[in-house]
Amino acid sequence: MRKEHDFLGEKLVPDDVYYGVQTMRAKENFQITGAHLDPDFIKAMATVKKASCLTNMKTGRMDETIGSAIVKAADDVISGKMNDQFPLDPIQGGAGTSINMNMNEVLCNRALEILGYPRGRYDIISPNNHSNMAQSTNDVFPTSIKVCLMYKASVLNEALIDLAESFEAKGKEFKDVIKMGRTHLQDAVPITLGEEMDAYGSMVRRSIGRITRSLRSLEDLNMGGTAVGTGLNAEPEYIRLFPYTLSDLTGYHFETAPNLVDTTNCTDCYAEVSSALKVTALALIKMANDIRLMASGPRCGLNEIKLPARQPGSSIMPGKVNPVIAEVLDQTCYQVIGNDTAISLACENGQLELNVMEPVIAYNIFNSFRFLTNAVNTFNEKLLKGLEANKKQCQYWVDHSVGVITALLPHIGYEKCAATAKEAYTTGEPVREIILKKKLVSASAMERILSPYEMTHPGIAGGKDLLAK
Repeated sequence: MRKEHDFLGEKLVPDDVYYGVQTMRAKENFQITGAHLDPDFIKAMATVKKASCLTNMKTGRMDETIGSAIVKAADDVISGKMNDQFPLDPIQGGAGTSINMNMNEVLCNRALEILGYPRGRYDIISPNNHSNMAQSTNDVFPTSIKVCLMYKASVLNEALIDLAESFEAKGKEFKDVIKMGRTHLQDAVPITLGEEMDAYGSMVRRSIGRITRSLRSLEDLNMGGTAVGTGLNAEPEYIRLFPYTLSDLTGYHFETAPNLVDTTNCTDCYAEVSSALKVTALALIKMANDIRLMASGPRCGLNEIKLPARQPGSSIMPGKVNPVIAEVLDQTCYQVIGNDTAISLACENGQLELNVMEPVIAYNIFNSFRFLTNAVNTFNEKLLKGLEANKKQCQYWVDHSVGVITALLPHIGYEKCAATAKEAYTTGEPVREIILKKKLVSASAMERILSPYEMTHPGIAGGKDLLAK
């Protein structure tokens, strides 16, 4: 053990760890979720620290020898090989100060080691004076959240692009599969299964656009604003240069916010991103539930599509297979919606010059990105790519539907269509037979009007030339 101290007193720290006294206190104080810091967030914060150190060296404030060692230490953290040195619970009091100091201590002690000094020699390299130079938790923590969200959004958008492409592929595969469209869960008019798949692909691409637009709110940084956004202890040149340095390191565009006080005390940007995820979740729930309905049965439901069998569906009913992949997507989306509620509550509680609730914002929004990415990839790989059309059953529902009568509206009028529909419902006789029996249109005209292509392509079926003479 080595002995370290802060202004509260001394504390023993294990010799084999890179963190120090303030991390030890936080470990004791915050045992809430049992979870650890998100690895992407650790990488993001180390990248912010590296950018800060490089900027301080550019301005001449940071000693080159110490600064170079801190940069090398940051690279070690960014690589992921030091993740076990960040043992703190992600939900904690203090607006993220414990996490910031955890990073400062790890970077400091690793830099000391690089220069040949023992850990804990803070008289040579200090967690506060060097690792945290020209910084505060109040600008480091939100900036690190923003960098992390950029990472995670890239991964989620890749998953959503793959999902959209899979739906579009199914749209082509099923373009000739005619089936009944339904509104109010009642028979409507025919549609192709391909058109339905294309619609889901369109929805996913719209979600990608919504998430991408929300990321623009993350580009403004308050780095250099330090404690309350006034820039105390940060040089103007540092504030000017930092966004360029961070942008070069990450490949994402960042700039200094026009109002550092605003960007320090307001967290609406996170609510905006979380809202985009919530809306995406709502759209995915609708789609997944449509899939579950179309796959219902298989003997006593719609049975229009066949899902890959992934596991036995019951401990008591032999042969039962459930749509578990669609169900897990639903449940993940419910969690994302719940996370958004927690984020909303945290964002509204940013009193005065700082939102101290940022740790719970970060925890929930990181989880939303990770959960949604995993669920989308699971749905795509384990369900959508193996989805098959039950063409025979789809055609059966079309042939036995009364909804096809709607296609005859331009040719025989609403009243005759309504009477035909009523007779079909009452007698169970197919619409086609009633039309032919009453000679409402010729057989050839009826076949053309009620053909799958005519009924599923707008503006095709129409014209007085089709009316029976």
